[in-house]
Amino acid sequence: MPVLQATLSHFANPAARPGDSYPPSLGDITNLDKAAQARADISRWPDYQPSPLHRLQQLAAQIDVAEIFYKDESERFGLKSFKALGGAYAVARQLQDKIQQQTGAAVTIDDLTSGRYRSIVQDIVISCATDGNHGRSVAWGCQMFGCDCIIYVHRDVSAGRMQAMQALGAEVIRIDGNYDASVKLADSEAVAHGRIIVSDTSYPGYTAIPKDVALGYTVMLAEAVEQMGASIPTHVFIQAGVGGLAAAVCAYFWELWGTKRPRFIVVEPEQANCLQQSAARGEPVTVSGDLETLMAGLSCGEVSLLAWEILKPGADDFLTISEDAVPACMKLLLQSQPPIEAGESAVAGLGAAIAAREDAEMSRKLGLDSCSRIFVIGTEGATDPELYQRLISQ
Repeated sequence: MPVLQATLSHFANPAARPGDSYPPSLGDITNLDKAAQARADISRWPDYQPSPLHRLQQLAAQIDVAEIFYKDESERFGLKSFKALGGAYAVARQLQDKIQQQTGAAVTIDDLTSGRYRSIVQDIVISCATDGNHGRSVAWGCQMFGCDCIIYVHRDVSAGRMQAMQALGAEVIRIDGNYDASVKLADSEAVAHGRIIVSDTSYPGYTAIPKDVALGYTVMLAEAVEQMGASIPTHVFIQAGVGGLAAAVCAYFWELWGTKRPRFIVVEPEQANCLQQSAARGEPVTVSGDLETLMAGLSCGEVSLLAWEILKPGADDFLTISEDAVPACMKLLLQSQPPIEAGESAVAGLGAAIAAREDAEMSRKLGLDSCSRIFVIGTEGATDPELYQRLISQ
């Protein structure tokens, strides 16, 4: 009997360059030196500690692969999401720049956390649009460093996620449109009111700050590499919304391991597959409509332009996964040893890996066999506790 029932669609990327070294042109977006600086800064934040890396040995045996490495972000900084690393880091970088512009002084992370420049910081307003986790990270960073925060959410963001951001001191504004509409409104309102947008997606005229968001994400990758020791995964299955996380993971492993890097597989919901459609077209494509999916953090219709620059040559394959896999995979992890809390957007990568391995033709297409070593990221825990309980009770 299959471990997991799921429907996958596959597109092999004709533009992939698996035999090439990391292109120097992509180093302006993210590189190992900048990633090391991000880790040095974030490791000085209060309560920093590496998130665990689980080896899912029983599951690996069930689907006949050598290893499954599961990077568990369910407790990161108490925010229950990898996004805690990106949004808050970009907030810090913006505040450092603003203070330096006013004082001429080089500003450290310790200066920010100690409140040394609070008189300047308290007059700065940071803003963003979010599905939930990115906004929570931005709100937390603003609270930690002492500036104001205004966040825009779309119609499908749950009340629980709104309340989590409000509890961190953010003003939260709900709009009637989808995620992409909230991004556009947040940007126009920021221009009108002199706010700083800290977005995890990039678009024409807005690329600098998303680079810092992506650099924050690389902290968990540096941790994972140390935790895996000498092992290099053969496959990475990574879930994607606008593509920021997927691009950060792809770039980091590509530059670190060069031509020995893993096969890189992007996973999206069936109704919000902007990256898969972009790969098929060979250029960024916008997916319109409601983008309805249980995987709320992946409900995005427009590709981040910076992410696309990395994923167009760096991603080997693009998959979509059906909604029925989500609750089943969440329950599967909860029953593992140790039990793992995984939110609905955390399981797309793992679910796709399991479903692909249990399908002989898909295994052939993706080069999966009994020697495969699979790396996935559990990107969130129960960020919406009410929804989490409902899904694991199905």
